[in-house]
Amino acid sequence: MSGIPHDHYEPNSKGEKWLHSRLPVVGLMYDTLMIPTPKNLNWMWIWGIVLTFCLVLQIITGIVLAMHYTPHVDQAFASVEHIMRNVNGGYMLRYMHANGASLFFIAVYAHLFRGLYYGSYKAPREITWIIGMVIYLLMMATAFMGYVLPWGQMSFWGATVITGLFGAVPFVGDAIQTLLLGGPAVDNATLNRFFSLHYLLPFVIAGLVILHIWAFHTTGNNNPTGVPVRTTSKEEAEKDTLPFWPYFVIKDLFALAVILVVFFAVVGFMPNYLGHPDNYIEANPLATPAHIVPEWYFLPFYAILRAFTAEVWVVQIASFVTGGIVDAKFFGVLAMFGAIAALAATPWLDTSRVRSGRYRPMFKWWFALLVFDFFALMWLGAMPAEEPYASFSLIASTYWFAYFFVILPLLGVIEKPLPEPETIEADFAEHYAPKTGGTKTLVNPAE
Repeated sequence: MSGIPHDHYEPNSKGEKWLHSRLPVVGLMYDTLMIPTPKNLNWMWIWGIVLTFCLVLQIITGIVLAMHYTPHVDQAFASVEHIMRNVNGGYMLRYMHANGASLFFIAVYAHLFRGLYYGSYKAPREITWIIGMVIYLLMMATAFMGYVLPWGQMSFWGATVITGLFGAVPFVGDAIQTLLLGGPAVDNATLNRFFSLHYLLPFVIAGLVILHIWAFHTTGNNNPTGVPVRTTSKEEAEKDTLPFWPYFVIKDLFALAVILVVFFAVVGFMPNYLGHPDNYIEANPLATPAHIVPEWYFLPFYAILRAFTAEVWVVQIASFVTGGIVDAKFFGVLAMFGAIAALAATPWLDTSRVRSGRYRPMFKWWFALLVFDFFALMWLGAMPAEEPYASFSLIASTYWFAYFFVILPLLGVIEKPLPEPETIEADFAEHYAPKTGGTKTLVNPAE
């Protein structure tokens, strides 16, 4: 938000001046806390602090759990039970870590769909969006590897199925799969690799989060209207914004407190609700579970992976054109990663000049259907790969791709948007200012 006029940190005492000239850390903290923020942000802008809390929680609890965990196929399951039974507070640490991953993904999906609805991916925030998508991919990789570590039945067979997907890549698939596994099958080398990467990747994510925050501090926060903050003068900027501290910090902390009440209720009273009972059975390569199911946050893309079978005409055409190189398994892998790539490409697929979905009447309906489609895919991913679920999965997967590659580009051409407010100040007055004598009066809390 460097383009918005605002007061910057000015050191006063000799000590502050000495430190600021050598390491301007106080100035950086001041400018971060006092950064001008659009005053009309609603409650969908609270997920940033939840995500930050989750990242810190996962790193701290993960470090402590790693002190007691043994990454060996003969001892991993027993070491997890040792943590649960013998380590002081170990059961709480493990349940916080496991459910913290679920809270992490709940916040990520809320954050992501908020960005899709309000157009937070549009210029000049494309790089911010791409960094966010890279963070999301690393989160998925980290969560998958962490799910393998307890070495239960679902851990082992989930690792077998997912790593087997890389073997479907033509020509180099077997080499990639062997590199991932450290051998021909899921075994001790695989567990060691996944443990090392699961420990490392959160710190990479933390670095990217800092870059993500830096990126949107440079371009400025989006807001529910999509209207930019006025930058022609400091006075106009102050009418559109409020300092991040104390207004939005207190708002975010209140929201975090409410969410943590629910989170700790789940951790305390129903910690295994989102888990799978088969993962409390030690891994057995000779006994395949009746139904292999990944964690809930992978289910939408797992449903897309399974939707494209050899009977689907698109797969048959792709196989014919490529001379059999793209078979059903490889096509499913391409579809799964393509579904995520579609999210990353949204800044270039959305052709509308209007940023916020609030002023796009046709877009609202298609977007609502996309949200429903996402939850439908999540449910279908947990169902057996049989009829009628297979057909429903194909229909839901088709809509996912149609939304990003057909509907979104067309809406920008055919849709007639509603009038947008001229300024953020006008929108704030419309929604939040009290009525006085039949008119609305702007109330600026900063005054």
